[in-house]
Amino acid sequence: MFFGTWYGIYRIIIVGILAYLSLVLLLRVSGKRTLSKMNAFDLIVTVGIGSVLGIILLNKKVPLMEGITAYLVLIGMQYVVAWFSVRSHTIDQLVKSSPSLLYYRDQFIKGKMKKERIAEMDVFQAVRDNGYASLKDVNMVILEADGGFSVIGKSKDVDDEVMKHVREYRE
Repeated sequence: MFFGTWYGIYRIIIVGILAYLSLVLLLRVSGKRTLSKMNAFDLIVTVGIGSVLGIILLNKKVPLMEGITAYLVLIGMQYVVAWFSVRSHTIDQLVKSSPSLLYYRDQFIKGKMKKERIAEMDVFQAVRDNGYASLKDVNMVILEADGGFSVIGKSKDVDDEVMKHVREYRE
C-alpha cells in the first residue's frame, strides 16, 4: 500500500525524465500557441497533456512511446485546429468564443453578465486589478475569449478596429 517495489520507483524516475524531456522538445517545436491561454480548445490540449504525463508516469501498462504518441496527437490536433481557424472565419467562430461587453458607459450590461455567469463583484475586481479605484474612470469592461478581463478607461481613445469582435460594442 505504501511501497511497491524499487522497480516501480526506478521506472517512474526514468520514464518521468524521458517523458518530461520529450514533452519539452515537442512543446518547443510546436510553438508558443500550444500552451497559451487562448480558448477552450487550447485548454483541452493543456489538460490532455497533463493527463497523458500522469498516465505515462503511473500506469505501467502504458509504454513511453504510446505516451509520446498521445502528446503528438494532442499537439497535432491543436496545430490543425489553430491552422484552420486562422484561415477560416467560420471555423474560428466555431472553436472560439467572442469577447463580451459587461460594462459600458456607466452601466452594467446585466443580460450579458447573467449569460456569462459574471457577478458585479467580478467586474469590480477586474477594475481594481487594472488600477482603477472608481467605475467613474472606466468606459468599458470586456470579458475576453480567454476568460480574462480588459478594462478600458474613459480617457482612452477607442479604436473601432480593436473593438469589432465585441458584439455589444457600437460607438
